[in-house]
Amino acid sequence: MNTAIPLLVGLPLLLAQSGAVWRDPSPHNVRFVSVDTSVQLEVLDWGGAGRPMLFVGCYLTAHVYDDIAPKLTDQFRVYALTRRGVGASDRPATGYEPQRRADDVLEVIGALRMDKPILIGNSCGGDILHALGAQHPEALGGLVYLDAAEDPTLRVSDYPHIPIVDMARMPKRGPNSPSVIFPAAETRQRPLDPTIRKAIVDDNKVKPDYSRIRVPVLAVYRTTTLEQTMNEYEWQNDQQLAALIQGYAGRRAMLEKWEGDLRTGVPNARIVELPGANLYMFLSNEADVIRELRAFATLIGR
Repeated sequence: MNTAIPLLVGLPLLLAQSGAVWRDPSPHNVRFVSVDTSVQLEVLDWGGAGRPMLFVGCYLTAHVYDDIAPKLTDQFRVYALTRRGVGASDRPATGYEPQRRADDVLEVIGALRMDKPILIGNSCGGDILHALGAQHPEALGGLVYLDAAEDPTLRVSDYPHIPIVDMARMPKRGPNSPSVIFPAAETRQRPLDPTIRKAIVDDNKVKPDYSRIRVPVLAVYRTTTLEQTMNEYEWQNDQQLAALIQGYAGRRAMLEKWEGDLRTGVPNARIVELPGANLYMFLSNEADVIRELRAFATLIGR
């Protein structure tokens, strides 16, 4: 008689009956910092020695950095912030406009007495870096954009030489598309309210004013080669291949526009491309991101 299936089916019940409690395996302390008078924001602290480093995200929590953060504590004092409206942080109805969300981060930096931290933003977390880099350079040691130095306010007509993509012929993504596995604690976070997500991502887009930024900048972009793109999609005929090439050329034109705008505003910015990386490159390309963070910190010194 095969007993494996009944035992596996009964395992969750046995765990529940034994009172087993799941614990976050990442070695951080959890604290809450009050901003904007009474809004409580979750901050994860992995400890460490050296210059402070503060991660912020878009609409995921600080726990998305659970894997990479402990690997940096030999050189940095590492923190990550869960923005208002997300995860365990408070979910007020207001406060998602660009200035307030930047002020939230500035107040956390002050409350924890971080001495010129390196501020790292992923995805739309870059909006916060734009603001603080321009308004409060005295409070920061540097800015690191992880696929975050882009301009979400641009329209197709703002990009030079961007081709028109025949979306009706665009093939589907295949199993070779880049993907990531999120840290366990991130997968257990409470769902994000769609209204709050809209307020964070869609309603308060920021046009970066790089010319006002007065701190060192590192921008890491995910990219792909045409060969990688062809391998990631299940194209089956010449028409689908042509649409795929158009899409690739369009994404490349957008990237070159973002990089060019950054170079114009911050001529000394370090720009790095990671072919094949995921949006969450600190997961898909962890070793590359750690290498670039360490090199950037060495470059800017204390």
